[in-house]
Amino acid sequence: MSIILVVDDEINVRKLYEEELKDEGYDVVSVGNVNGAIDSVEKDSPDLIILDIKLGEESGIDALVQIVERRKDIPIIINSAYSVYKENFKTWAADAYIVKSVDLGPLKEKVRELLQKQK
Repeated sequence: MSIILVVDDEINVRKLYEEELKDEGYDVVSVGNVNGAIDSVEKDSPDLIILDIKLGEESGIDALVQIVERRKDIPIIINSAYSVYKENFKTWAADAYIVKSVDLGPLKEKVRELLQKQK
């Protein structure tokens, strides 16, 4: 079973994603900050990461850079309410960029697609 790491500072978003992704058959680990994300990458060895850009006072872009430095093999989906960050060259290290929406269909579809590429 694939492990998905959800990194988002909003607890309600984490809970929603956990529930929706568990219903899809994934194991889900969720954290709310950069340190938690780095720790989880090392401890849980996720198969895919869903990463928000605004993590309170921290930056998901910083987390992205640190994760890619450690593990280039983990697909990362940036999932942000702000489409403007698509233009930031550092976000290009991610495998996908999905703008947050109440419709989780596109996010779930991208998760399936990226995990199937890994098999």
